[in-house]
Amino acid sequence: MRGLETKTEALFVYLSPESFVPKDHPLRPIRVMADKALAELNADFNKIYADTGRPSVPPEQLLKALLLQAFYTIRSNRQLVEQLNYNILFRWFVGLALDEKVWDHSSFSTNLERLIEAEVSRRFLAGIVAQARKAKLLSDEHFSVDGTLIEAWASIKSFQPKDGPKPPVGRNDERDFHGEKLKNETHASTTDPDARLYKKSSGKEARMSYLGHALMENRNGIIIDGTISHATGTAEREAAVEMVAEVAGTKRITVGGDKGYDTKDFVEEMRGLEVTPHVSQNVSRKGGSAIDGRTTRHAGYAVSLRVRKRIEEAFGWIKTIGNLRKTRHRGIAKVDWYFTLAISAYNLVRMRNLGVVA
Repeated sequence: MRGLETKTEALFVYLSPESFVPKDHPLRPIRVMADKALAELNADFNKIYADTGRPSVPPEQLLKALLLQAFYTIRSNRQLVEQLNYNILFRWFVGLALDEKVWDHSSFSTNLERLIEAEVSRRFLAGIVAQARKAKLLSDEHFSVDGTLIEAWASIKSFQPKDGPKPPVGRNDERDFHGEKLKNETHASTTDPDARLYKKSSGKEARMSYLGHALMENRNGIIIDGTISHATGTAEREAAVEMVAEVAGTKRITVGGDKGYDTKDFVEEMRGLEVTPHVSQNVSRKGGSAIDGRTTRHAGYAVSLRVRKRIEEAFGWIKTIGNLRKTRHRGIAKVDWYFTLAISAYNLVRMRNLGVVA
């Protein structure tokens, strides 16, 4: 017998979003870990919000909504708010009842500014890493570093001379780049002054960019630190030294890296921190490799070279799933904030896959 389509215009629902989410849904352990890290930020949230005035959007809900944005590759705050209006799974994860009104996307962006100023994403990442450490997922001896190119939200046409007359900006045929020398020393983007004209390797197209850096522990591939810097030829090594200095202590550790880190200065700085540099040898470099037989003869050196490639998996996830191949934000502070939050999202997925429940 054919079933008939019945259209119901109004319906009372006496169920909570919790009842709609399967018990084995992968977001369940992730929400538990995220809620625990957010609970530890309660004192920080109290400091950045006034005691009086109209209640704002809860910061916990804002951050969990941004995690969803990374998990499901949602391109904008407007689309995220649209999803929250009708997606029961999203409402459950954020903590909204079925009949609770979702904030406007403009309010979302406004409330987010104070979280960026307070560097909440970095504290949130520290909370996630602390949970991984408690679950005994982290190595305290072996690490890897790497950098990746993040394309800026700025066009090459916005790269204008700092002094002198500005070339016309418009359609592509209205500006002739032939014969014009574009250098970061003499030019700057009018759209995003923090962006730099940069290419990752020879033969590649130069674009307005930032550099993202990450420090990974080698046991399970958890990213324990990350940052965004101006795109320069030495930024990867400089950022690596800063991040490694935070984990270096009384016990000698190893740090793996690609050939870009095989320079005399970097190797000397690592050894000055009581760190053994397990970086790939760049034998084609003038003067030869800065890594000699004292390091390469050990079996652990080959292991570090193999394991360090896991950091590329994190960068791949952050740039494709996490939507950061080309940033949607301007200014190094804001790009760094979202990059750090994307690292937290990656770690939560990684820890869930390893079977961690806080």
